Amino acid sequence: MSRTPEDEEQASALAGDAGALEHLAAGELQVLGRITDASNATLFALVHHGGRALRCVYKPIAGERPLWDFPDRTLALREVAAYAVSAASGWDVVPPTVLREGPHGPGSVQLWVDPGGAEEADAADGALTVHLPEPGAGLVDVVADGSGGEGWLPVVRAADERGRPVALVHADDERLRRIAVLDVVLNNADRKGGHVLPGPSGTVLGVDHGLTFHVEDKLRTVLWGWADSRLLPAEQEVLQRLEADLSAGLGEVLARLLEPAEVEAARRRTQRLLRRDRMPRPGQGWPSIPWPAF
Repeated sequence: MSRTPEDEEQASALAGDAGALEHLAAGELQVLGRITDASNATLFALVHHGGRALRCVYKPIAGERPLWDFPDRTLALREVAAYAVSAASGWDVVPPTVLREGPHGPGSVQLWVDPGGAEEADAADGALTVHLPEPGAGLVDVVADGSGGEGWLPVVRAADERGRPVALVHADDERLRRIAVLDVVLNNADRKGGHVLPGPSGTVLGVDHGLTFHVEDKLRTVLWGWADSRLLPAEQEVLQRLEADLSAGLGEVLARLLEPAEVEAARRRTQRLLRRDRMPRPGQGWPSIPWPAF
């Protein structure tokens, strides 16, 4: 699929366009349709500002389903909090995200990560086709039993519907590992393979961070391939900066989105990760891999 000028503008915004946040926060939000396979209301939209339109995902708080373990009407706030941590880390692995009013009430609005745009499929009925990225961005996969080959890390082995051995694997890739490190800080309870997407210029981005920042340890991810590995020097440096920032400016930002105990828990998790100097291993008493995994 050929790239349009609109695609180029979208890629520029995802790559760190300084005006992306203002565009998301101040622009006029036009809902085009709903992503039907999402568990909560997830709306595909355009946000118009300054003569250009950017594609985005709008998740209204009113469309959040109640959960037994997360407070009601907080998932959109957690999406924005996850972006704040990503931005503070300097890794920028979460697309720009804001909390704002929309046609269906307040919610999170995040830049759309898209491999080729969205287009009208039928001018007669105005139907919209949204081109979704391949799940896992070529970095998470299920393969015939084994490691997946050189450069791949096994996560778990299982059997398919015919009893044949298969393995969930992910790439041994620094871009993916950054997401895995921040997921520990965020306490991400829902890192599916489909939540890892290809970004512009070879970047890899993580999306869907509504199930984060719980005070109890709930890390659930498909990125266990680095379990018990030592932290890299660059990761230690980022985590040290985050630890300090969680007691300062970043902590103040998160305090407007989360409960004080949740902010403190994030700071303690960062401290613990630095102290142990190793990526965590799957724990007991809580499913370590989300279902479905993609």
